[in-house]
Amino acid sequence: MNEPIFLSPSFHERIWGGTRLKNVYHYDIPSEQTGECWAISGHKHGESIVVSGEYFGKTLSELWDNSPDLFGFYKSDRFPLLTKILDANYDLSVQVHPDDSFAQNFEHGEWGKTECWYIIDCEEDAEIIFGHNAQTKSELIAMIQNNQWDVLLQRVKIKPGDFFYVPSGTVHALGKGTLVLETQQSSDTTYRVYDYDRPSSSGDKRELHLEKAVAVMTVPHVAKKVEPKVWEMDEATITTFVEDRYFTVYKWEVHSRLELVQDQHFMIVSVLEGEGTLEVNRHVYPIEKGQHFILPYRIENFVLNGNMSLIVSHP
Repeated sequence: MNEPIFLSPSFHERIWGGTRLKNVYHYDIPSEQTGECWAISGHKHGESIVVSGEYFGKTLSELWDNSPDLFGFYKSDRFPLLTKILDANYDLSVQVHPDDSFAQNFEHGEWGKTECWYIIDCEEDAEIIFGHNAQTKSELIAMIQNNQWDVLLQRVKIKPGDFFYVPSGTVHALGKGTLVLETQQSSDTTYRVYDYDRPSSSGDKRELHLEKAVAVMTVPHVAKKVEPKVWEMDEATITTFVEDRYFTVYKWEVHSRLELVQDQHFMIVSVLEGEGTLEVNRHVYPIEKGQHFILPYRIENFVLNGNMSLIVSHP
């Protein structure tokens, strides 16, 4: 297949969600509490579906299982990454994710979850929780038991364009008024540490997972510094945010034209701003903000024309 694979997202309602996925990207969201757009996903909890071309109507996991040549015969029993757009209309719960070893032992073969965030937009005084101040596990447990959340949790001011790498074991939470593109391992395992004593839709407090959370937390917290590498061209800018064992993530800013070689097993692309065209093998595809697609293995050269901002990743 020498053409891009365009995908439709799945949407997930959350008590902290809002309407920005509709207002900004014109998605047909299920309610005014829609928190997550699973944009490129082969996970069973929310699959993307091909919207055009030879594989119209198939799920991403079907393509992964039945057409491995599209992905360069990448060695994995499942599609390895998951791209989301998150609308944090209210504060998310403070949470932590396990690594692969813990998840496979305690979560029925699920993967762990290392992720990263690109801040698309946020309120002027927005912040995230990123890390904690405990130096030992015993100190961590004591602070949790004594509800010393203001002492325990580290808060970081954010602005549009910021990027954060969030490895498994990192205590974290998005703050209200934040719109984020998240690239992560294909996993849906989350351990809640603190949820501001909020009730769920049923009126009860949401479940916490403190025993597992404490077991997987990195103590003391060590933040991996993100040092973007920027490549300036006449008509485009490429920024490499992270090159990790699980994923590499870029931002492509196309000012007029960007011609590249697809030299990976596959590339995952999300259009965050603007519009233009994608040219592959003399075929021209119109693209605009809110679209998501995969450049499969057999595509070699491709050209982006227009004025666009895209987040791109590959394993």
